[in-house]
Amino acid sequence: MLQTLKNAWNTKDIRSKIIFTLFILVLYRIGTVIPVPFVSANNFNSYFGGTILDYMNTLSGGSLGTATLFALGVSPYINASIIIQLLAVVFPRLGEIAKEDKEKMNFITRIVTVILAIVTAIGYYFLLKNSGMLANAANADDNPGAYWFYGIVIVACYVAGASIIMWLAERINERGLGNGISIILFANIISSLPSLVYNLVSLVISTYQYSEKAWLYGIVSTLFALVLLASLVALVIFVIWVTGSERRIPVQYAKRVVGRKMYGGQSSNIPLKVNMTGVMPIIFASSIVSLVPTILALCGVTSDTEGFWGTLNRILASNGVVYPVTLFILIIAFSYFYTTITFDPMEVANNLKKQGGAIPGIRQGRPTADYIRKILGKVTLVGALFLSIIAVAPVVFGPHVLQHIVEWIMNGSDLAKEIAKYTADSSTSWYATYLQSQIDSTVSSLTSMFTFGGTSLLIVVGVAIETFRELEAQLTMRNYKGFL
Repeated sequence: MLQTLKNAWNTKDIRSKIIFTLFILVLYRIGTVIPVPFVSANNFNSYFGGTILDYMNTLSGGSLGTATLFALGVSPYINASIIIQLLAVVFPRLGEIAKEDKEKMNFITRIVTVILAIVTAIGYYFLLKNSGMLANAANADDNPGAYWFYGIVIVACYVAGASIIMWLAERINERGLGNGISIILFANIISSLPSLVYNLVSLVISTYQYSEKAWLYGIVSTLFALVLLASLVALVIFVIWVTGSERRIPVQYAKRVVGRKMYGGQSSNIPLKVNMTGVMPIIFASSIVSLVPTILALCGVTSDTEGFWGTLNRILASNGVVYPVTLFILIIAFSYFYTTITFDPMEVANNLKKQGGAIPGIRQGRPTADYIRKILGKVTLVGALFLSIIAVAPVVFGPHVLQHIVEWIMNGSDLAKEIAKYTADSSTSWYATYLQSQIDSTVSSLTSMFTFGGTSLLIVVGVAIETFRELEAQLTMRNYKGFL
């Protein structure tokens, strides 16, 4: 792998693509810290508390929690792409445009992206307003018309931010390396790793510093952090191993005489990847299943809200039953959908027939296509189940187990007594508040990480593998260029 990266860097045009991609990512990260007028989002992410907004905040690289220019992230662009691709299957005319006129299809996707960005930005504005995150809210109360001005400016900024992200992603597709959306998602998720390490270190240090039983709870917290990191590394290795697995269908080519030479007669195979679709089913399924909960959250609906909307929010929440079940089903559905549009068994069968190849024991033509389709269905099911389990298992089991462990370590180590002692003294009550916020932040951050960690991990590993494969393909193409 390191040798491949070294060879890529030594190749001038590939080095230019890598530098251009990194430059675009730097521009994107700058956009994630640019403030929006009339917004003062101090500790805004504390309102998320393990909800679907926590996941959206991760996908936006923390911009949603700080309410900066790129707060909407790539979600509008991803949802627009999903809608257009599904409509292309339903409506034949749109499907023809998708095959014949890519530029027109991209234009339609951009329009839908802007429409979704406007709707999402309006909801986000009301969430900021209801949460008291507007900088001049006190002055606006005396002049109700000011809220209209604030709303227009804030919504315009967020729609502009989403449009800039879409433009940056398309520039990566044209002149950079890898898929633009995937690369930006990769950068956003990776940017949250320092906070994870910080929370684990804070957990260990706090336990040793304030515990009267440091020898017990300190060791437990240290082992917990080490086991968590080791599990993460083991899971990454397992994901890479499964992603590289494939089912090979044997192919035998018939012998044929051309002039005085004999061709064919050799054996080959058709490799079918277990995870042929990569990370796209995860990205699309996560976006669809989080769409309604996100809209409810942006409209200020919480688990404590009474009535129909509050009930609906509790049903669709990530800690409920509907969310993991729906995510599981959608990942499987999108895996089959993407396999169908990217791999055509009939086309493979026709190519084998033209080249004189055949699968042993299977007739050429339609029987070959049916056989490949049957094998492909089984392989796709295995890959889809793998993706679904990795994505859903942390949602179902992770938060409850993790929260109990962290609370047992933090409270059982007499840190709760320390907080009570500092609270009793008015001169040190501020420090008690600080310690309690550290506990809440650690528990909330680690719980959120476990809730959506499986999906994030699959996206990171999948994007890294796909980008590395594209890099190898471009190197191979340039190495063979001299023989063509």
